[in-house]
Amino acid sequence: MPTLDQVKAFLATYGVMVLQFDRPTPTAEMAALAINCSPAEIAKTLLFLINGNPVAVVTSGDTKVKSSLLKQAAGLTGKVRLPATADVLRHTGYAPGGVCPFLLPAHLPIFLDPSLRRFQVIYPAAGNDSSGVPIDFETLRKITGGCEAAVCEPFA
Repeated sequence: MPTLDQVKAFLATYGVMVLQFDRPTPTAEMAALAINCSPAEIAKTLLFLINGNPVAVVTSGDTKVKSSLLKQAAGLTGKVRLPATADVLRHTGYAPGGVCPFLLPAHLPIFLDPSLRRFQVIYPAAGNDSSGVPIDFETLRKITGGCEAAVCEPFA
């Protein structure tokens, strides 16, 4: 499991800093309060299992992933479900509430929803439930190697 210090060191090589908070930020709403931004600006990283195959999605805090769009983007069929806590840890290396898009296993597909492009700066977690990373979409895409794919219902 990557530690906060490992994520910080990794991101420092790209000139990206990590914010740490005195209070927990495991949800988009709680993170937004700590950062002083809208929940939509929080880049939540979610793990899904499609017929048992893990995929990660990074999307705005105000969106919901649509199963049919995710399956299409991943090129998979079958039931889409949220994994149990142990599965999140096993497939991402992070505990729920602190899953971040950085230092994920190389074999785990990462989809970046274009809803994140609405903002100049977005805030994913940094591997624990009391951190945030101010970053722009293109830098996030470059660092994670994620594939941009519309996997969420359109935002209002």
